[in-house]
Amino acid sequence: MTEPIVNDLTIQAATVNGSGSQTANLVLTRAIFHMGIPVAPKNVFPSNIEGLPTWYRLRITPAGYMARSDKVDILIAFNVATWREDLKTVRPGGVVIHEEAFPTADARSDVTYYPVPFAKLAKSKIQSDTLRKQLANMIYVGAVGGLLGIPWEALEHGVKRQFLSKPKAVPVNLDAIKVGWDYWQDNFSKQDPYRLEPMTGAVEGKVLVEGNQAAAIGALMGGVTVVAWYPITPSSSLCEYLIAYADRFRVDESTGQKRISVVQAEDELAAVGMAIGAGWAGARAMTSTSGPGISLMAEFSGLAYYAEVPVVIFDIQRIGPSTGLPTRTSQADLGFVYTLSHGDTKHLVLLPGTVEECYEFAREAFDYADRFQTPVFILSDLDLGMNLWMTPEFKYPGRRFDRGKVLSKEDLEHLAGEWARYRDVDGDGVTYRTLPGTDHPAAGYFTRGSGHDENARYTEGADAYARNMDRLARKHETARHALPPPVTDESGQRVGLIAFGSTDAAVVEARESVKVDYMRVRALPLSDDVARFVDRHERVYVVEQNRDGQLFDLVRLALPAELVDRVRSIRHYNGQPIPAAAIIEPLKHQEMVPA
Repeated sequence: MTEPIVNDLTIQAATVNGSGSQTANLVLTRAIFHMGIPVAPKNVFPSNIEGLPTWYRLRITPAGYMARSDKVDILIAFNVATWREDLKTVRPGGVVIHEEAFPTADARSDVTYYPVPFAKLAKSKIQSDTLRKQLANMIYVGAVGGLLGIPWEALEHGVKRQFLSKPKAVPVNLDAIKVGWDYWQDNFSKQDPYRLEPMTGAVEGKVLVEGNQAAAIGALMGGVTVVAWYPITPSSSLCEYLIAYADRFRVDESTGQKRISVVQAEDELAAVGMAIGAGWAGARAMTSTSGPGISLMAEFSGLAYYAEVPVVIFDIQRIGPSTGLPTRTSQADLGFVYTLSHGDTKHLVLLPGTVEECYEFAREAFDYADRFQTPVFILSDLDLGMNLWMTPEFKYPGRRFDRGKVLSKEDLEHLAGEWARYRDVDGDGVTYRTLPGTDHPAAGYFTRGSGHDENARYTEGADAYARNMDRLARKHETARHALPPPVTDESGQRVGLIAFGSTDAAVVEARESVKVDYMRVRALPLSDDVARFVDRHERVYVVEQNRDGQLFDLVRLALPAELVDRVRSIRHYNGQPIPAAAIIEPLKHQEMVPA
């Protein structure tokens, strides 16, 4: 046996969707995290309810890398339909824990096999016919625990944490894990180098949270009072989490009345219409969807932009076009969302790259929407939204809500009723508004998506239209300098990288192998810092997860002509989260940049 490989490996569980395997995988993840070891889980699941193959890849590294790895060290083979193909993914010298009944003729000879009779053990050891299918997965948790030396206390913690709201389920799941644990101890001696050992200092102060879960908490902390939504993968869990948190934290203790309105609409078009209506009425309102829903929301988004109504729209991106691959990740909505609607339309777009930013940007989006009286889009993706990520504990907000330029009854009395809804008083493109119900005779105005002048009166006048569009562009420029600035890490290298969103995890790891500077953009419109970053480098590669290089195009549009040729594109768009290798290999090929 070779030298021990400690806390640096990737486990892949190949199972069947709807069999309860995800629960087992999460128990294993939480047990290892409880040992103080960094974890980075990625779930690949089909877009059906039950029966098709699903894969759960759990990466474990002492350095805490969060990007996907293409290399599988330990395979848990639980699906005979994919057994042969799954076996090919294991690196030479790796480990295969598999159902004993799987055919092994002509199998690879460069891996270590641990055959376990999972089906027989489940039938003989699990008494409940109704639970046997789900609990069978827990048997492999026990076997992996034995293989890697995971302490029983850690496995017990993983089960208790996973069934926090269902404590009665803890004993039966622990019993199933014990079956696999005992089988390992009784039947195998270790023939492989892989070990897990407790660590200190690597995960302290961190928690495991999904991006959608973080965004739901952020929306509540941002003061959302109206949520209108329609279920769609991969955004559904955002509103589901929000509903669960609202049931705990948005209920009047004295009356039991909910302090938030959540409506499941008949479709995405209705959902965004409800949210815009609530925003017009003064509520902090939102909806959450994915690419197909965004397509339906185009016309209403233009209304909110032109009539200047605040609303927050979450887009948890998935593979398109059309239905595409609903359960695969993507960053291909960027260009579409930025100019969503017909005519000259440009929206404010926030681009969280971490779970912590999913929380922070969700909270801050409502301030931006109110401050600039416009739709604010938050673009996450399936990888960031639906997978667990290690993140620092969230900070409680330290400032009050920013409702923007809202005139009260007292303000109107001071102005003697002389104001105009769409007049740029301050020169920043942002006008003053009133909320419905303001107790003053001059508070009212017409909100319209058709042509209007400064006083909100209908007009088809050419000059009035041009003035209004110029003011909206001026407002867009004001927002450019108020949105989250890029995060930059430079050390004077001649080559730079620009990325956004969940691609950050792969870039962080790739920079351990290639010496490049890095800028992560966090909002559209792009900051002026982007052009300055390009100007400081001989070449800049824009890394993103879409086919057409959408951020690449936006970056080039934002540059002066003499800098455009410095920009190159690296694209990854197969639906799997981008690994560091997808950045390292093209960079080494094109630049020969040393480590």
